[in-house]
Amino acid sequence: MKPFATLGPFRWIAGSCLILAALVVRGPQSQSTGSQGTWSTRTPLPTARGDVGVALVNGKIYVLGGGAMGQTATQLNQEYDPATDRWRDRAPIPQGSTHPGVAAYNGKIYVIGGFTASVHAAALDKAFEYDAEADTWRQLPPISSPRGSVGVAVVNGKVHAIGGRGLNNVTVATHEVYDPATGKWSQAAPLPTARDHIGAIVLDGRIHVIGGRISNHITDNSKPSQGGGGLPYDVVTNGPNTTLHDIYDPATDSWQSAAPLPTARSNGAAVYYHGLILYAGGECKRPDPKGGGDTFDENEAYDPKINRWQTLAPLPAGRQGFGAAAVGQYAYFAAGSLGCGGGPRTDQLLIFRLP
Repeated sequence: MKPFATLGPFRWIAGSCLILAALVVRGPQSQSTGSQGTWSTRTPLPTARGDVGVALVNGKIYVLGGGAMGQTATQLNQEYDPATDRWRDRAPIPQGSTHPGVAAYNGKIYVIGGFTASVHAAALDKAFEYDAEADTWRQLPPISSPRGSVGVAVVNGKVHAIGGRGLNNVTVATHEVYDPATGKWSQAAPLPTARDHIGAIVLDGRIHVIGGRISNHITDNSKPSQGGGGLPYDVVTNGPNTTLHDIYDPATDSWQSAAPLPTARSNGAAVYYHGLILYAGGECKRPDPKGGGDTFDENEAYDPKINRWQTLAPLPAGRQGFGAAAVGQYAYFAAGSLGCGGGPRTDQLLIFRLP
């Protein structure tokens, strides 16, 4: 990879989604400067849920999909107005999903991939576009292969779908780009390290891909593949979280590395706020071999001007599978699961503010 180059001013943000275990990589560019900022709450979501997608359009926050009580993969599309502190239901997603990849651009929200069954099963190749003003959906051409926990971001009007976990729970480095002007997908330089449950943020025309999880695979020839065709079934354990921080430049179709995330995490929430990229929460802090474990309450911030991370005030309680958006003086963090592995889910809407 090329060395990191200092980035310019913020241009646009994208939603995120990320998940588990314990590979810790620390670099000299990581730093802790104490706990800064304060947390409080606003009106809770109408429906408690986790593994959602979050997007910001015209000053309003949309929380899409995810798992809720009695539903593995919902079609929910709920809108929050920070100006009135009120929620309302909007037109549901045509296909229910959990761990959808979500990003917004030019009044539209793009929802890509996701899972329709628990434990990252039954991945989707579907893509949808939501017109927030008209409150209508349309289906787009599918991505090249089914996968969920995809990092989605929009640069120069084009939608990037990066990484994710596909059929048989196989994590991929796939990077493809949708052009709304032509209605077609094309391939781009793959993610340097295949991973899923990543955070994707756009700054100065480049995509920052942060954290995520790398899968461990064991082949079991006694089981059929999810995709059919007589292929072996890949038994996937929750592989290590990573601190990787890669940046994609569409002008050169190339990747470079930046200061690593200080705490290896996945399935947290990433957002651009006050000149910083915040990365909060994630799975799993102390994984239990029998399943579960503690979620992260860490809230770490990346400063692109100096290529360094710092520690901010932690979440009130650890969580994962949530999303974030910034409006005015606040960063909003919606929904999620307080424990590892999908529950218990929360309806909390947290807000964070720096002085």
